[in-house]
Amino acid sequence: MMSSAPAATGPRPGEPDRTGRAPLREFLRHAVVLTTVAATLSGCAVANSDSTGDAGAADGATLRVVLTQEPPTLEPCESSLTSTGVVVRSNISEPLIERDPTSGALRPLLSTGWRQSSPTTWTFTTRPGVRFHDGRPFTAEDAAFSIDRAVNSDLACNVDGYVFEGRDLSVRADDANSLTITTAEPDPILPLRLSFVEIVPRGTSTEAKVREPVGTGPYSIADWQTGVSISLHRNDDYWGPRPAFPAARYVWRGESSVRAAMITKGEADIATGLDPEDADQDDSVAYPNNETTALRLDGREAPLDDIRVRTAIGLAIDRQGITDALLDGLAQPAAQLVPEGVVGFNPAMTAPPPDPETARRLVAEAAADGVPVDRPITLIARNAQFPRVSETAEALQYQLNQVGLRVRIQMADTAEHLQYQLRPMPVDAGPVALLIMHGNQAGDAAFTTSQYLISDGPQSNFGTPELDERIARADGLSGQARQDAFAAIFAVERDAVAQYAYLAHMRGLLGIAKTVRYAPNSATGDELRLAAVTPADGQVR
Repeated sequence: MMSSAPAATGPRPGEPDRTGRAPLREFLRHAVVLTTVAATLSGCAVANSDSTGDAGAADGATLRVVLTQEPPTLEPCESSLTSTGVVVRSNISEPLIERDPTSGALRPLLSTGWRQSSPTTWTFTTRPGVRFHDGRPFTAEDAAFSIDRAVNSDLACNVDGYVFEGRDLSVRADDANSLTITTAEPDPILPLRLSFVEIVPRGTSTEAKVREPVGTGPYSIADWQTGVSISLHRNDDYWGPRPAFPAARYVWRGESSVRAAMITKGEADIATGLDPEDADQDDSVAYPNNETTALRLDGREAPLDDIRVRTAIGLAIDRQGITDALLDGLAQPAAQLVPEGVVGFNPAMTAPPPDPETARRLVAEAAADGVPVDRPITLIARNAQFPRVSETAEALQYQLNQVGLRVRIQMADTAEHLQYQLRPMPVDAGPVALLIMHGNQAGDAAFTTSQYLISDGPQSNFGTPELDERIARADGLSGQARQDAFAAIFAVERDAVAQYAYLAHMRGLLGIAKTVRYAPNSATGDELRLAAVTPADGQVR
């Protein structure tokens, strides 16, 4: 769908004042009215529909979860993908180490301890007495095999590219309960990276990704009916605390209103990814989901190749107005690509108020120097990227047009959006402002900078040698020095490079029925731990 702003016809009600906020308020009020009407009509349709289906027997013994989509795979080495991890991670399979999503501390899981014996050598001890779902004992040899399979094989696992960034590791089991990992270069956050490697038994295919994996987790796969449901049953030989529910069943529904209705009608216990207009206050809870939205500006194409224009875009955005009116307060205005809690977050950087007057001046200066500021910029957003994404795109278009730029909207499906998001990106696409949503679930800025800020990053379309060098130096540091270095990088990126115009740190909405108890955290969107869900009466089934 393409959209463009109406041509200016002279003074009229809502004409921009010096701050530019009065017309934006009118624009947002109009957008919210239209959205509310549409949501009301949609809600009425759902209320009279019997097409939602059954999410599993309401016997109290089966935990019923409704997802936004069917996982494309349950392969453990792909569990850093949200749609896979929400089912697999720490439910079916487990890593050696887990990260506390609140404190960021690393805790033992299948490993009981680790130490760094040299800048490039780490030793890990493994937990005795653990068995896989098929009864085989877990040993350090399985851990070494799993790491080698995920990082050094030709499987092209997502964890290899995203978490390990193509780094080679040398892994060996020293005995049944210890393994040694050697890196080519010092890697101070290797234990954190390993928290994304799910352990599978030796003999798991290294030539093809598996459909129904065997793990050590509190649940194992009972049945996967493609397009219908995934059923798990409790692993009664689990080495850790016994989960409360004997079974779990996942279904998926694309419409938020349908997922919400399944909670209120007693057809599901937990529903992910609810839109604010669909959520019942008594049956939902908001939580920080580590996602940050921003416009990625293609600095290779005029007029976006001029830093004055990129800076003007950041100044034109009324972040508070958008988060309040369109995102229902379930977001906070952002000034950087990572939220609080991630190593490298810069607390001194705060989202500025809109300054359309300065933005217009910068655009005018660029135009006076021959920059083609009237060249149309395509703002590309993904359908269902987040609630009210199309209205958010329209608000951004309106604000950028008000400072002298020409912006048109292109709403894309997931496949088309990924073509613009990942290398190799389309050629001859012209200037593109891509609305992205980045989630740093690992808790360290290196996972953001290596993807989005370095010049040749998988999700970056330009950068500078100076910024690349800063990032490389920071990646070799640890402790407070690492925090300070990455915090400085985010400030330099904003002031001297302006690859992004930041919008908001997002919050998710989880539907929770009154029959269960669960406290979501910042990792919930990526790994919904079934063992953390209990019946409302507190009884283990």
